[in-house]
Amino acid sequence: QVQLVESGGGWVQPGGSLRVSCVMSGGASNSYTMAWFRQAPGKEREFVAAVSRTAVTTGYGKSVKDRFTISRDNDKNAVYLQMNTLKPEDTAVYYCNAGGWSTNPGPYWGRGTQVFVSS
Repeated sequence: QVQLVESGGGWVQPGGSLRVSCVMSGGASNSYTMAWFRQAPGKEREFVAAVSRTAVTTGYGKSVKDRFTISRDNDKNAVYLQMNTLKPEDTAVYYCNAGGWSTNPGPYWGRGTQVFVSS
């Protein structure tokens, strides 16, 4: 059974950077597009970024484009999200997703990692 485990969340000041990671077990990550979504308190889940199976293609939500970078390492069954120039509105729980893209999440989710952006 596919499991996804996120790590790397935490607190960061506005303008700072943070990298979150997701590792897959129970499956081969190169079989899936991989994506990140986020959800802030009281808000709907939002697509953040996605990467194709071979990392040739990436996609980003409008609010994070040019600030966040998604990458993957299929040898490690891992996907990463490098977040730069963080803003308070980036505060959310970040979820790893396997098989999804944009508004169509895939069937597998991690439990999430919390990111706080505050001074």
